Amino acid sequence: MTVGRPSQQVADLAERYWRLECHELPLTAALAGVKLPDAMLFRESADDHARRDRRAGELLADAEQIDAHSLSAQERATLALLKRELSGLRAQYAVDAHLRPWLFPAGPDFTAMFWANSASVSDEASAQLYVDRLATLSGYLRDVQTNIEAGHERGYRYPRVVLQAGAGNTRGILSAAPEASAWLSPFKRSPAAAQAAVQAQAARALTLVSEALMPALQAWAAFLEGLLARGARESLSCIDGPAGADYYRVWVRYFTSTLIEPDEVHALGLAEVARIDAEIQAVAASAGFAGNLAGYRAFLASDPQFVAPSADALRHSVEALCKRVDRRIPEFFSLIPRMTYGVQSIPDAVSARMPPAYAQPSAADGSSAGIFWISGLPSKAPSYLHPALVVHEAWPGHLMHMALMNEQTELPAFRRFGAVKYTACVEGWALYCEMLGVEMGIYTTPHEHYGRLEMQMWRAVRLVVDTGIHWYGWSRQQAVAYMAERLSLTRETIEGEVDRYAALPAQALGYQIGGLKLSELRQRAEAQMGASFKHRDFHAAVMSAGAVTLPVLDELVSDWLQCQRTPEVPHAA
Repeated sequence: MTVGRPSQQVADLAERYWRLECHELPLTAALAGVKLPDAMLFRESADDHARRDRRAGELLADAEQIDAHSLSAQERATLALLKRELSGLRAQYAVDAHLRPWLFPAGPDFTAMFWANSASVSDEASAQLYVDRLATLSGYLRDVQTNIEAGHERGYRYPRVVLQAGAGNTRGILSAAPEASAWLSPFKRSPAAAQAAVQAQAARALTLVSEALMPALQAWAAFLEGLLARGARESLSCIDGPAGADYYRVWVRYFTSTLIEPDEVHALGLAEVARIDAEIQAVAASAGFAGNLAGYRAFLASDPQFVAPSADALRHSVEALCKRVDRRIPEFFSLIPRMTYGVQSIPDAVSARMPPAYAQPSAADGSSAGIFWISGLPSKAPSYLHPALVVHEAWPGHLMHMALMNEQTELPAFRRFGAVKYTACVEGWALYCEMLGVEMGIYTTPHEHYGRLEMQMWRAVRLVVDTGIHWYGWSRQQAVAYMAERLSLTRETIEGEVDRYAALPAQALGYQIGGLKLSELRQRAEAQMGASFKHRDFHAAVMSAGAVTLPVLDELVSDWLQCQRTPEVPHAA
């Protein structure tokens, strides 16, 4: 433990923890632009996980010795987040999370592809490093498989639908020719692609993908399909297995960043569904379907005006909308990142099992822009959802939020580059942006307002369905039926969502819970500041916090509000 003032102890501990992260989770370091001593991207062996748990325990013991009373608001936040991350690592190891890792939609195959889509090649050295890292992916897949096999021996089983979806995703990735795969894409977009040395590395990459990675992915898919025949669960609940209730609680706390219990989440979801339903009924009436919400949903689901004729047409429409949003940004935000973003279509081979859209943050070192990925299947992203999807995933939502985090050099590195670990904060901000879009004038028709409320309802039903599946033992059919009664999404999309909730216990809970917290903070700021409230100031206070837990965000905004109070001028005697 470092000797010195508490503020210095916090700074030193934050640096030690970042070094731990960079070594134990090399992909995090690579995405942050940190130079590493080797080409490793993943450390997933049993020994790696045991070492990680032990080192986290050592740092956590040091964190507990720091006196927080003399720290500034941001230093207290850093200490609280250090304790949260270290204790979270230990809690996940205690319930054998590494022996039952996620398979879908963010399985190891997708994670490896995500890295490739984020990577950049600018010269011979970066090209060689990229290919050296590419060569480690086969070993990564084997390590994860070994962990799952060890978990299988302990009685851990996956739901059949999750294994089928995971294998299906891998097969979809394999359907592309090696030269057309994501792993060759850094060379295709490289400004140095014409250099002979870079072309030589591209040829080496193609050989690795063809002769090593593709066979490894074939083996991975076969492994998942083998598990289907060796005791796959018909039930969806993660509780149906050893230490299942503890496992679910660990993830509920992780993804909500609160101490809320599953039954509380379920009750909150039911209340939110009822609240949003009333708003949807009002919008349906304004669209000419008073008292006939089912008819309105049928109209939205069947009228061809809402579905783009092709993936390219869908992407072009979304790109135009993104620029319309960009024009309003300076009116509402004083903190604007230097990094920009682009729009791309999700490959057809995986679009069916992916959400309608998602955000891929820009590279931390500024070498590549963020990407707003929109479905390659136009029916999955009808036009009335576009405004809500844009402000959620692109600007001022995820891509703007995370680009700003990268630029907040005053924060410790683990906070600047740790957004993925704070679902409730990051997704809560994106949901807040959906509502902010009303003030920005982004929604222009009743159908688009319905799309915004549909997105809200989607997040609210997640609270009910996720806990319904994992805490109350709902069947897939029951979960699908509940969502289908309350959403106009296609049956295929709803089934994919239910499978995602089964595959990622509690991950879906952070969205609405985070959104409600952001709305609460906004209302608190308006109530206290009255006519002096300014969007730009409030948004700067929230976004400058970075990615944090909801309790820490509450404390930081409260501290900001305290600073906004006009000091009392003493009266003359």
